[in-house]
Amino acid sequence: MNNFEEYCTQFVQNIGNKEGAVSPEITASASFAYVDAQTAEGIFNGSIKKPLYSRMGNPTTAKLEAVMAEMDGGIGAIATSSGMGAVTLSTMSLLSSGDEIISIGGLFGGTYSLFSETLPRFGITTHFFDVDELDAIKKTINDNTKIIFCESVGNPNMRLPDIKKIADIASDAGVVLIVDNTITPMSIKPLELGADIVVYSTTKIISGNASALGGCAVFRAINDEDDKFKTQRYKDIHKFINKMGTIALIANAKKRALRDFGMSASAHSSYQTMLGLETLALRMDRIISSVERVAMELEKAGIKVNHPSLESNNQNSKYKELFSKGCGTLLTIDMGTKEKAFNFLNKSKLATLTANIGDNRTLALHMASTIYSDFNKEQKEFLGITEGLIRISIGLENPQDIIDDFIKAAA
Repeated sequence: MNNFEEYCTQFVQNIGNKEGAVSPEITASASFAYVDAQTAEGIFNGSIKKPLYSRMGNPTTAKLEAVMAEMDGGIGAIATSSGMGAVTLSTMSLLSSGDEIISIGGLFGGTYSLFSETLPRFGITTHFFDVDELDAIKKTINDNTKIIFCESVGNPNMRLPDIKKIADIASDAGVVLIVDNTITPMSIKPLELGADIVVYSTTKIISGNASALGGCAVFRAINDEDDKFKTQRYKDIHKFINKMGTIALIANAKKRALRDFGMSASAHSSYQTMLGLETLALRMDRIISSVERVAMELEKAGIKVNHPSLESNNQNSKYKELFSKGCGTLLTIDMGTKEKAFNFLNKSKLATLTANIGDNRTLALHMASTIYSDFNKEQKEFLGITEGLIRISIGLENPQDIIDDFIKAAA
C-alpha cells in the first residue's frame, strides 16, 4: 500500500479540470482589467474576489495555492518565486527591528545565511540550537522572540527534530512556530503537530523535474477565541485580524511581504509545479523506500553513511517513532577528505552533480567546496559540514543501480 495513497486522488482530481481544458490554464498576464471604477475599488479593499495584479497573485498560482493548502490542512497558502522567497515571506511578514528568532537544528545554507548575515543588518537577531537543546531553547525565549524556526529534517546533517515538543514550547510561550517541510511533504504534517506556518521550496520533490523554481507558505487559521496572534507580541497584525478574521495571516503576508518584497510566483512556474504535484505521492513513496535500501547497502559496503533509518544511527529511535513515513530523499556519505569526495563524484556514472535536491534523478554534491564554501570553521561544525561530506538526493532510478554505481565510485 502506498504510504501516501490518500493524496493520489486528491492531487489529480483537484489539479485537473472536468470541463474545457483538462490541464490547468496558464494565465500569462501581469495585470488585470477591472471593468469599472467601483469594481477596482472593491478588488483593492478585498470585497470583490478578482485578480488585482500578478505581484499580488495570479489565477494559475491561486490553483496551486489551494492544492498546497489542502495538502497540509491549512486555511490558505501563498506561492512564491523560490523556497527562499517562502522563508523570507513567512518571517519578514512578522518581524521588525529588535525582534529575535530561535532557529533549531540543521539548516539549509540559504536560510542560515539569511538568519546569520542578512537579517542582522536590519536589527533582527537569531539564536541557533541543536534539535535536542529544548531546555536551552525555553530559557532563550524572551519578549522579543517572534519566531521559532526549524526544518523537518536537517539539511544536510539529517538531524530529526521532535516537532510536537517544539510546538508545545512555542505554544506555551505564545511564539510562532514555522517549519520548513521541503524534504518531507505528506510525510510530516506540521500544522497538525502545532506549527503555525509551513514553508516549502517547491523546486524540490514537489515539482521533481528541475524545471520550475518556486516556493510556498501554508498558513493555519486564526482561532475565533484565544490565539497567540491576538497578543501584544503580534500587535502589528491585529488590524488584519480585525478585518480578515481567520485568514488574517494570508492578508498580512501579502501586504507586508509579497506586495513590498515582490517574491511572487510566475504563472508558468505554478503550472509546472502542479504537473509535478500530480505524481508526488507515487514518487515520494518509491524514493523513501529506495533511500532506506541504498543507505543500508552502502553501510554494509563499508561506506560511512548518515541516515536515520540505519540501526547504527543515533537518530534511529526518533526515526522509528516520529518518521514512520520516512524523512525524505536525502542521505549523506563522508569520504573522509575532499580529495576522496571529489574522486567519488567524478567516478560516479549515475549521480548528477548539482545544488538541487528532491529531483526525479539521483543528485550529489560536495558540501564544503560549494554551498558552504564561504562558511567559517565554527559554522561548518555546527551545521555538520566536514571536508569529505557528500549530500545525496536519491531519485527514481532502480535502487540496485544506484547501489552498484556508488560502491564502484567509492572503491
